[in-house]
Amino acid sequence: MTQIIQSLDEISSRYDAAFVDLWGCLHNGETAYPEAVEAMRRYRAGGGTVVLVTNSPKSRTGVEGQLAEFGVPKDAYDAIATSGDSARAAMFRGVVGEKVYVMGAWDSDKGFFEPLDVIENPVTITSVPLEDATGIVCVGPFDPMADPSVNRPDFLYAKQKGLKLLCANPDIVVDRGSKREWCAGALARLYTEMGGTSLYFGKPHPPIYDLARRRLAALGKDVGENSILAIGDGIGTDVAGAMGENLDSLFITGGLAAGETHDGDQPDPARLEAYLQREQTSPTYTIGHLR
Repeated sequence: MTQIIQSLDEISSRYDAAFVDLWGCLHNGETAYPEAVEAMRRYRAGGGTVVLVTNSPKSRTGVEGQLAEFGVPKDAYDAIATSGDSARAAMFRGVVGEKVYVMGAWDSDKGFFEPLDVIENPVTITSVPLEDATGIVCVGPFDPMADPSVNRPDFLYAKQKGLKLLCANPDIVVDRGSKREWCAGALARLYTEMGGTSLYFGKPHPPIYDLARRRLAALGKDVGENSILAIGDGIGTDVAGAMGENLDSLFITGGLAAGETHDGDQPDPARLEAYLQREQTSPTYTIGHLR
């Protein structure tokens, strides 16, 4: 059974590194959470290493710029691993071909389509209409407020052509301030349910954890698996991913699951237990908000 804690400080000395989610943990899509920022600063001051592990389709450079806009300072983290970078690496290896149909507002981070130096002989990616595509690159919905089912006609055509869909963000929904929006993961889930093939590179899937470990290694950190704590508010992404990687986890219930688990600032034990039973999962620790 999960242990409800009041502060990261209660358990931080047990871990040399933390894989920390962003949306719902360090910021709400508009502004930073001051208590969470201070928690990361304290953790780093005590010798811990913070790798931000996010399902953002942006490059790590793009995420770094976004964090600055939201008020998350650079001294709150050491490195960034994004679903976008993991997906980009696969894209430039040609997993969905060279002519791709791009879904989402990719103009906000054109760095997604800039070749990666770490890929030898990257394929040349060209954005084309769906009827000319060899595959789909989904960085998000065209309209994050529209039900994913609006994409059914295009997905039926794509499935009949045998196109694979590269999902740059496996999140189903995200809360931007007080508004809940659909993410690329909702579209990929629909495409899979319709019989199409979706390729995932963010949490809870292994590629992004491999990238996060490589980010740690690049910092000169030799950290054992038992010394890494995964922190996040996504029960199906952060917690499920941690369990799949045999990592301890700290579940932030005040994010996506607040409605199901909270009566106040901290999760209600009975509601939390019922929620975790429904989700058939078991985080190591639970807290209302990262602090």
